[in-house]
Formats: sequence, C-alpha cells, structure tokens
Amino acid sequence: MRDYIDAFTRQIGEVIVGKAEAVKLAVSCLLARGHLLIEDIPGVGKTTLSQALARSLGVGFQRIQFTSDLLPADILGNSIFDREQQRFTFHPGPLFSQVALIDEVNRATAKTQSALLQAMEENRISADGITYDLPEPFFVIATQNPQHQVGTFPLPESQLDRFLMRIELGVPDRASERAMLLGMDRREILKELKPVFTMETLREIQAAVRKVHTSPALLDYLQDLLDASRQRHTTGLSPRAGLALLHGSQSWALMHGRDMVLPEDIQAVGIAVMAHRLGHDVRQPGESGRTLAEALLRTVPVP
Repeated sequence: MRDYIDAFTRQIGEVIVGKAEAVKLAVSCLLARGHLLIEDIPGVGKTTLSQALARSLGVGFQRIQFTSDLLPADILGNSIFDREQQRFTFHPGPLFSQVALIDEVNRATAKTQSALLQAMEENRISADGITYDLPEPFFVIATQNPQHQVGTFPLPESQLDRFLMRIELGVPDRASERAMLLGMDRREILKELKPVFTMETLREIQAAVRKVHTSPALLDYLQDLLDASRQRHTTGLSPRAGLALLHGSQSWALMHGRDMVLPEDIQAVGIAVMAHRLGHDVRQPGESGRTLAEALLRTVPVP
C-alpha cells in the first residue's frame, strides 16, 4: 500500500518541483477524504498541482473556472423542460464529478460560493426540491488568490471550515526554478501523467487511514489544541476541525509507514488544518491564521 502512495506522491513531485512538503500535505488531504484549498499568488503552480492530483487519481474530473458572473446553476445544473415528455428534466452541472477542480474559487460571489456548501459537507446537492447524490468519491480541489488582489470575494468561515486543509506553494528555490526553466513544459508533463490509483486501491487506502490507531494520550493532545484555540480566540476551532486534524494526522502517519499516530503527525498537518480556520480571529496587525496556529503548536504541551 505504501508503494502506491509513494508512487503517487513521486509523480506529483515530478510536476511540482521543489515543493515536497506541500505535495505531501495535498496527498495526505485527499487520502483522508478531505477537500483541499490551495492559496497563493498567480503563477506558482496552484492549478497545475490540482490538475496533477486529479489526473493521478484515475477518476473523473471537471475543471470549473469561477468568475464574478458565474451562477449557482452553472455548476450545480439546470432543470430544462422536455417537450416530448412534457416535464422538466434535471441536467447535472460540472460539479457532478468525482474530482471538481475549482479554479480561483474566490473570484465568484458569495451566492455562487454558497452552492458548494451542501456538496462539500453531504456529498449531495438540492435543486428544485429534489436531492441528488454526487459521485463517490467526491473531492473539491480549489485554488484561491490572496484576498488583497483585485476582484476577489473572501470565503466565509463556513466555507473555509469545509476544506480539510489549506496549503501554500510559494516560489521555488533557485535550483528548483532552474530545473523548471530547463525542463519540459508543465502542460506537456500533465498530458503524459497516468493514473496511479485504481478506484479499488484508493478505497482501500482511505479505509486504512481510518484504521490507523490513535492512543488516548494523542486524543487528549488533540483536544487540548482545540480547547486552547477556543480559550484564546473568539470562536476557536470547530468540532469539524478536530475531525480534520485527526484524519489528517492518521493519513500522514500511514504515508510514513506507521499504523499509529505520533505527536509529530499532528504537528506536521496542524498548520495546514488550523490556520485557515483561525484567520478570521485575527485582531492584531501582523498576525495571521498561520501565526495563531504556530502559537498553539508551540505552547500546548506534547504528551
């Protein structure tokens, strides 16, 4: 099983050079059955990473470009009147895919963003009073530009909380950038990617993630982090964040060949899981969600 995970991670790393930690976090998020948010400035490979993940999973995927004039029906689907049958027939939108690549999610208005809430939480959508199940598995991989850029609409807390992890890529180091400049075009590499996981393999790995043992002491540590966040900040981390931290650390442990969670696993995924959930609690200049998450990991005692 670990051979499959290593091959999957290695293939993504061939596309996104010099960002091994971010790639591993992205893989860990998907194996934990979570939705992934990639936030950074334009041109650092956010869309490339999301496409590499989708193509390597070997499942159906659709890319949806979010814009300010996009409507909920454009992604969920429409009911169109069928003259022959004399009734309305629902035509599913691009969200009905096992992997939905949402490019520049914060370019759309709050109305369109909210169309993702039920889908990301329940793996289903409601239209015209009828509920439709989404395919299994269902992942949302979204990219986002920094909020200070022109034409962006900030994601509400309820939307951010539905992403298991948020990662940043940043610019590559000098050696990695040189390799990218001299290497094959990223678009050509994407075309040549082959699926690493079959559907059966993916399901087996996801099931194995939930079976990774977490001791009572580790659960105490996880709850101490949640309690500390709630005492220090306005709202703190939600119960959904606690589940995300647990499943993310289980996935990280499995990726490294362990059948039990260590404190290092929680710390490895902690910032990616907590920072975007704490960002709205920032009250002091110079602070950020990442700063608050780092403070929690630094000050809460490790068992």
